[in-house]
Amino acid sequence: MNEEILINVTLMETRVALIENGLLQEIFIERHNKRGHVGDVFKGKVVRVMPGMEAAFVDIGLEKAAFIHSSDVAEIDAEGFEIHNDEHKTVHELLREGQSLVVQVAKDAISTKGARLTTHVTLPSRNLVYLPRSKHLGISQRLEDEKERGRLLNQLKESLVDEDFSDQGGFIIRTAAEGASKEEFKEDIRFLQRLWKKVDKRIATNDGIRNVYREVPLYIRTVRDLIKPQVEKIRIDKKESCEEIKQFLEDFIPEFEADVEYYEGDRPIFDLYGVEDEINKALGRQVKLKSGGDLIIDQTEAMTTIDVNTGAYVGSRNHSETVLKTNLEAASAIARQLRVRNLGGIIIVDFIDMLDQEHQRQVYRTFTKALEKDHALTTITSISQLGLIEMTRKRTRESLGQILNSHCPICDGRGSLKSAETICYEIFREILRIVRAYENDLLLVTASQLVVDRLLDEESDTLAELEELVGKTVKFEVEPMYTQEQFDVVLY
Repeated sequence: MNEEILINVTLMETRVALIENGLLQEIFIERHNKRGHVGDVFKGKVVRVMPGMEAAFVDIGLEKAAFIHSSDVAEIDAEGFEIHNDEHKTVHELLREGQSLVVQVAKDAISTKGARLTTHVTLPSRNLVYLPRSKHLGISQRLEDEKERGRLLNQLKESLVDEDFSDQGGFIIRTAAEGASKEEFKEDIRFLQRLWKKVDKRIATNDGIRNVYREVPLYIRTVRDLIKPQVEKIRIDKKESCEEIKQFLEDFIPEFEADVEYYEGDRPIFDLYGVEDEINKALGRQVKLKSGGDLIIDQTEAMTTIDVNTGAYVGSRNHSETVLKTNLEAASAIARQLRVRNLGGIIIVDFIDMLDQEHQRQVYRTFTKALEKDHALTTITSISQLGLIEMTRKRTRESLGQILNSHCPICDGRGSLKSAETICYEIFREILRIVRAYENDLLLVTASQLVVDRLLDEESDTLAELEELVGKTVKFEVEPMYTQEQFDVVLY
């Protein structure tokens, strides 16, 4: 499996595309004026405790107060380590208004919701995640080989002893550590030790609300998190950023053998694999399948729904084979769309109904296999009697649509407008209401071009009957600035 990472850096934003076999799989966008805060550590202040929600709002200096649930608040002992109790205390026992609190952003602010916080601070490196206030040693669940899991845990314990860093914090071995050597673990431990020393000093020497640790820029972060043996090339179109990446790889991932190339071509870097076109397609509702079927993807505040349709595909065999082929193709396409669009939260997938249970198993296996490539944590149920799959995908940042789109002021977010016919009938009702209250002989209707055209064409007979019924004359005027739903009926 051939993978490349394309990085586009401009004055306004940084964009990173993960390409697999020539096809876009994931896109990361960081606008410099709206840079996210996931992973950042703050010294904040509790501004409101809410016992009914077992949560509190914390001021960390952002536009909106951030949110922390009592389950994300750790008790700290005299040595600065987390206390693990069987019974969790209430939010009133853990927090008080005005209290200073060291927190880390777990989820960025999305829509009307503020950032989600935790006091379980973690600092990542290439192979490890450091837990400065815990003594837990763990390993990523994505590393499934028991022999390799045992080897890595033993190497970590030995490395901590060699570096004289045992019992000074906890560690989680990342998925990227598969195959890592003891020396690589030692390098990570030394880096994380130095980093935490700086952060801890800032916490101790600063009062009030303050950012004490900022995550590295997107192009460094994605290289750190996405690098694996399958990645053959990294291309970046800014020289300074390219040099930073090379230095980062030399310092922390010296064994990485892929080419890091400064891209100087005249053609924009994202045009190489049609990334711009793929981004635009990912903002639409419909995704065409090669078989002729399609997906309809609707993202709402509560959940995302994905509907699979056969479309024009009729197949060369019987109906059940046609449905199976479309569903199998859809399963792989949906897994890719979840990554490209970065859809999170609750997701409902409505596959085309399959009566054959073996066909259902094939589609389920294909879908779960395709989801294994996803960096985000997913949980999935089996296909229900209604042909639905319910799943969740961990959401830590805004979806592609939330980043690139804005609320539509014309349809008010509904995604549709009242038809010109409906507006015409509303105008007729408004005329009937006005003539009952006023004696004027002339009325003026101001509306959009489309509505006025319909009034004078398809609705002309109804209009003539209405004028005769009320004994008034109605004039029309086009207002170019009006949307399809806007109109005025005034006395003239």
